[in-house]
Amino acid sequence: MAPSAIEPQAIADTQSAIFVDRLSVDGVEARRSRAPKLNGGIAAYTSSQMFKGPAYGRPAAKRWDHRLNEESKSRKPSPLKEAARYLSTPGLISLGGGLPSSEYFPLERIDLKVPTPPHFSEDATKRFGIVKSIGKYDIAEGKSIYGEHMHVALNYGHATGSSQLLRFITEHTEIVHHPPYEDWQCTMTVGNTSSLEIAFRMLTTRGDCILTENYTFCSAVETAVPLGLKCIGIRMDSEGIIPDALDSALDNWDPFLHDGASKPWLLYTIPTGQNPTGSTQSEQRRHEIYAIAQKHDLYIVEDEPYYFLQMQAYTGPSAPDVPPPSSHEDFLRQLVPSYLSMDTDGRVMRLDSFSKVIAPGARTGWITASQQIVERFGRHSEVSTQNPSGISQLVLFKILEETWGHAGYLEWLINLRMEYTGRRNIICQACERWLPKQVTEWSPPMAGMFMWIRILWHSHPSASIKTALEIEEEIFQAGIGAGVLIAKGSWSRADPDTEPSKDDDMFFRMTFAAASGDAIQEAVRRLGEALRVAFGMNGGEERGIGKDGEMVANGNGKV
Repeated sequence: MAPSAIEPQAIADTQSAIFVDRLSVDGVEARRSRAPKLNGGIAAYTSSQMFKGPAYGRPAAKRWDHRLNEESKSRKPSPLKEAARYLSTPGLISLGGGLPSSEYFPLERIDLKVPTPPHFSEDATKRFGIVKSIGKYDIAEGKSIYGEHMHVALNYGHATGSSQLLRFITEHTEIVHHPPYEDWQCTMTVGNTSSLEIAFRMLTTRGDCILTENYTFCSAVETAVPLGLKCIGIRMDSEGIIPDALDSALDNWDPFLHDGASKPWLLYTIPTGQNPTGSTQSEQRRHEIYAIAQKHDLYIVEDEPYYFLQMQAYTGPSAPDVPPPSSHEDFLRQLVPSYLSMDTDGRVMRLDSFSKVIAPGARTGWITASQQIVERFGRHSEVSTQNPSGISQLVLFKILEETWGHAGYLEWLINLRMEYTGRRNIICQACERWLPKQVTEWSPPMAGMFMWIRILWHSHPSASIKTALEIEEEIFQAGIGAGVLIAKGSWSRADPDTEPSKDDDMFFRMTFAAASGDAIQEAVRRLGEALRVAFGMNGGEERGIGKDGEMVANGNGKV
């Protein structure tokens, strides 16, 4: 495809023609050359609208006035933030804002050593990395044309983030997802947990129920509960939320059974490498869930910290590895399409983060949603998080924009894909070797950081006299005694206060993101030993087959 190819889309005779100007990596510079000069000064006003391509007849998003709560509707723009747009006026002397003088910022220069594609390893960075220097007044001294310098980054900014980094994020979002409606925008955040809390504060009212996977990110539940929200867990299989279960829960909603709560209309989901289960929704599954969202007028919060940790297929311990993507285009094609990429209504708020692909301590991410939702989100951020860390934005800008560019960032993401594929393969092979096959089941994850192990706890010697939680605690403590820490599945239940029934399954989560390969294998060996002790076993048997549709593997780890 040419850098800025315009493609006509097939449509019905009664519709207007829609043309798609799809941004590619090669087309970024051409677009920038036609754009106005970037305003990168202190507290400079910025918006994704400045960096997006033309819409060519794409529809506008639905309005969400009926879903925004009174807290969100009552928020007004900050007059001080609004006045900051005048700071770029030539000759203006500002005595209006409370911006401290940069002469009192006790930093003169920061030096960063950054890897250069494709030399991403720690050893290669030591040998081939380049040093990027950041001075306090680089722009004024002509050392950086568009880049942030410290006297800008260390001062107050807008909730949207700096124009320098927001431009890169907006272009990246368009390259990867190409949202199919006109008025989408991005705004920066301090990470997905904060973004989720703001979303709940905007879109729900105390006493509401929200829809989640029946095992979900425990911090999401911990965020919801103090706001007076109840999480309604929807049954899952190896591809995450089961569409029929979601549709049935909504079709048959009875307020009497939920303390008078109205039918939920907010769906919180982690579609890729789901935490804790590691499940990934297929493209077809996402289309089915999106259609249910349209039927019931749901708003979707798409939490995607693991989106770029999608991996090559698992082929087993003796099969050759699947080769890496052959090009940037091949890499992008292999990604499961996002909800944002199929969102013709503007009913998705996508949460993205640099936490899993650069560093969690950066505390920098972004959301993508309709202009209406982004504007309300910004009003909340102005009086809470204010803006992402200036130093974090500066470091990210130096890496992503000035060193790698969009092509280099995709190279980094491909590198992560292959690194995580190797780690996933190690833990799968360790499970095949060390876990007792008659009491454990799993499926190799396609994305993320987590291996989700099903424990056949009904085979436990005390299953008739102990509860599931008691046996779960016994296994957990046996693991600690054997020298391995794993996460209880019950920690991630959507309704953790409800006692599991005798029919419920038991799970544990293992993370393969940080430990070395040798440590992963040793940890799984210790877990296998702990399970054999807990279940009173002396040896292993071949793996059994579980219930239809559940996350079950055979002896070589293949579903």
